[in-house]
Amino acid sequence: MRARLTAAVRERIDIRDLMPSRADYDLRPRTLRSDLLAGITVGVVALPLALAFGVSSGVGPAAGLVTAVVAGIVAAVFGGSNLQVSGPTGAMAVVLAPIVAQHGVGSVALVTLLGGALVLVCGLLRLGRVVTYIPWPVVEGFTLGIAAIIFLQQVPAAVGITAETGHNTLVTAVRSVGSAFTSGLTSGSPADGGLPTWVWTLGVVAVVAAVMLVLPRVASALPASLVAVALVTLLAGLLDAPVPRIGALPSSLPVPVLPDATPDAVRDLVGAAVAVAALAAIESLLSARVAATMSGAQGRTATYHPDRELVGQGFASLASGVFGGIPATGAIARTAVNVRSGARTRLAAVVHALVILAVIYLATGPVSHIPLAALAGVLMVTAFRMIGASTIRSVLTSTRPDALTFVITAVITVAFDLIDAVQIGLLVAAFFALKAVAGAARVHREPLPGVAHEGDERIALFRLEGAMFFGASDRILSEVTAITHGEPRLREPVDVVILWLSHLQLVDATGARALADLVLELEQRDVTVLVKGIQPQHRKLLEAVGLNRMLAHESHLFTDLPSAVEHARSHVPAPLTA
Repeated sequence: MRARLTAAVRERIDIRDLMPSRADYDLRPRTLRSDLLAGITVGVVALPLALAFGVSSGVGPAAGLVTAVVAGIVAAVFGGSNLQVSGPTGAMAVVLAPIVAQHGVGSVALVTLLGGALVLVCGLLRLGRVVTYIPWPVVEGFTLGIAAIIFLQQVPAAVGITAETGHNTLVTAVRSVGSAFTSGLTSGSPADGGLPTWVWTLGVVAVVAAVMLVLPRVASALPASLVAVALVTLLAGLLDAPVPRIGALPSSLPVPVLPDATPDAVRDLVGAAVAVAALAAIESLLSARVAATMSGAQGRTATYHPDRELVGQGFASLASGVFGGIPATGAIARTAVNVRSGARTRLAAVVHALVILAVIYLATGPVSHIPLAALAGVLMVTAFRMIGASTIRSVLTSTRPDALTFVITAVITVAFDLIDAVQIGLLVAAFFALKAVAGAARVHREPLPGVAHEGDERIALFRLEGAMFFGASDRILSEVTAITHGEPRLREPVDVVILWLSHLQLVDATGARALADLVLELEQRDVTVLVKGIQPQHRKLLEAVGLNRMLAHESHLFTDLPSAVEHARSHVPAPLTA
């Protein structure tokens, strides 16, 4: 026992499998070429998304670029997936926006560091498998809610209004539309072609959406989002459109700086850091799992080490926070592009980050002229693509509990908070799961095996199956006692009860105590109780609650049914003769 414990402790302390190794890369010419092409493709696709998610988070487009570069490289090197692409994501932007509104932009660096540290610790503690316990309806409801929030967050930019802070996303979107329409009634001027700003910005969104939806059908090799953004930027410049632009961007990576981590600041932001860490862990592990599945479907091998993935994402957020970025996670959309583009190793993710780094040093001038409405259009289309109609249909038509869990999770995500949505979704799923397990617990009165003997009707053989736990113990107890009390339909009262426990799959403390109470109650009414088939994994618990002490004699525990039935017949009184 001590040797096994020592081995388990040594396994947790040994972190060599969580660190990078030479085996992470394959530099053969064919593999190298595939990784370079995939990395360039993903970098082109990721550029507008990095800008958009930086703006959507409330920190700014520069933070999105920095995160894509710094976190993208660090997560690729230290992460647990050889095909995962990390950076800023829509879900993280959704979490950060209210944090920025409440605590200010200056709080983001500290939140990023704290969240990264928490994710890193989770990886070192080897908690990566925990995400597998999140039910599918909760994940899909969470995704649907995030998609809705991402779309609603873009409404102010889409109508040319500065978003209000401190309100629910849906409320802000509705107010923005009202404000844009009201101000537009009087804002049109000859210089603007007589059109209010919201008409111009909606036009930008419409062009971006049209290009992103049509271009893949015509020329799938072209990066639709980048082409759309470049096109509307050019048109907006030629028409001198009165639309807000990204503005000046840094032409190099910022100098790494540690934020002030005073005790008061840490105390104020610890809740936000926990939310960031939880989301980063969940989204990254789900994305890595998707990458492994997609790669396997294409006949390629994808490594997936959940604990190392958490370590890598923790380091990535720590590095991003030091350089002025935002928390990073695995990005499902960019990871999918990476897999489809033929990536073989984590070098592709490194190349993707270097492509964006080249943009920072060489092309920030043109990028600064991109209309904010163009980024809003990119994210609106991205939000719609996050919602798979077939997936939603599958969840809603599966089972009623799953459909209800899905809807509740999605609604709470939009109406309240992402972390609250996951917690409540898990509680709802757990409730329905426990209800199903409790419903599967059964107690059957079985006929005695073999040839019938006189007086057998005074012996009750009960076969318990399923789970004897807190959700089912009262019902099973009442069913047994109802029969043993002597119902009118029974010809004779019961003198002996055999509890057949071989088919019990689960017994918790409540169920074990209920069995002990049942034995005690029956013995007190002069009903002899015999117990057959206690499984080894249940024996210690049943002895702890005193089941064996409740029996009239220690010999009333049996391992086979014939012996229990033979002994039961010896306790049945002989019939009276005339």
